[in-house]
Parts: sequence; C-alpha cells; structure tokens
Amino acid sequence: MSLFYARQVCSGMHACDIIVYMIYEKVTEELKEAMKARDSLRVEVMRGMIAGFTNELVAKGMKPQEKVTDEIALPVIKRLAKQRKDSIEQFTKGGRTDLAEKESKELAILETYLPQMMSEDEVKKVVLAKQKELGVTDKSKMGMLIGAVMKELKDKADGNDVKQVVEELFN
Repeated sequence: MSLFYARQVCSGMHACDIIVYMIYEKVTEELKEAMKARDSLRVEVMRGMIAGFTNELVAKGMKPQEKVTDEIALPVIKRLAKQRKDSIEQFTKGGRTDLAEKESKELAILETYLPQMMSEDEVKKVVLAKQKELGVTDKSKMGMLIGAVMKELKDKADGNDVKQVVEELFN
C-alpha cells in the first residue's frame, strides 16, 4: 500500500487543486507496524497524533471521519512537539529525569513527521536580506523584522531561532 494519497478537487471550469494526504496515511500505516512490533511508546505517540488530528477536524467544523490533509496534520504535530519540549523543560527543572527522558523519546518520534528546519546560519542569511530590504536599522522595529522573516520562512524555521538571530543582530 502506498503512503501517498491525493485527491483532485475541481470546481467547474476552473483549475484543479491537488490535496495531499501523506502524513495521515504514514501515521496510520506506522501505527499498524508499531502495534505488530509491540512498541508501546510508538503506539501511544501515534494514537495521540491521530486523536489530535480528529480533534482538529472537529474544531474546524468538519466531520471526524473526513480525510486529514497535511495542512491540518502539520500544525497538530508541531503543537504536540512543543508540548513535549515544554514538558521536558519542566520535568528537568523538577528533577524528574525519568519523565523527561520519556518525553524526549516521544519528541524524537514526533519530529520524524515534521519538515526539516533551517539552520541558524540559513536563518541569519534570510534575516540580513530582509533587514536590508525593509531598511530596519534600530531595535524599535525588531518586531516588524521578526514578523516579516517569519512570514517568509513560514514552516521552514522555528520562531525562537528567528527571534534569537534578530536579537543578536541588535545587541
């Protein structure tokens, strides 16, 4: 079975859009494999993702049995990964390394479904180019610069990385 499913959506005589359903298909396929392998941690993470996808569909006013597009799946996975990062930080502060370790393993699984993020050097190049384009020279317009860079990079860079690079630029 292919891990790729696409549906062509056409409206009248207009151009057709191709909607891609790769992540959801991959997660459900890998859930089956994890269940067969009796990998309880992986099964738990996969089920959490699928539950998150369903909740997102319902929150958007769709039916739970509708297909999950990558546009719906990616933000859910990012949110779950961010929750794990926050938990790791809290557990580490609280001295619960056992729980922090479990969250780290879950985060590693979630990150396999996220697109590769840009490195700090790549982000810095974009920030410098955008700074020159917008003519930002002082710290007071730092927020505007961060916003413009984030709009351009969208899902390619972490917001905290962009903020850090911009702050270093004005310090």
